[in-house]
Amino acid sequence: MGDTRTTQSSGTRLIDTLEDAEHASLEAVRKFVDTVDGVFPALSDDAPRRKIIDAAFRMTENLVGASNRLAQNVLDVTEKELSQAERKAAE
Repeated sequence: MGDTRTTQSSGTRLIDTLEDAEHASLEAVRKFVDTVDGVFPALSDDAPRRKIIDAAFRMTENLVGASNRLAQNVLDVTEKELSQAERKAAE
C-alpha cells in the first residue's frame, strides 16, 4: 500500500487536471459559439446556427458529465483506500 499522502496528492492532481480540462472545453465551446454566431445569421429557431450551437452545448454537457463522473469515482476510490490505510495503521 502506498503512502497516504501520495494517494491524496495523486488524487488532487487528477481532479485538478480534470477541472482544467473542463475549463478548457467550456472555453473552446464559447469560442466556437462566437464563431458560429459570426458566420450564420440568426434567421429562425430552425436555422443551422441554432442546431450547431445546440449540438455544441450537448457535447459540452456530455464531456463535463463524464469528467464529473470520473472525478467522483476517483474520490470514492481514494476515500476507500484512505479508510483502509487508516484501519491498517490503527492495528
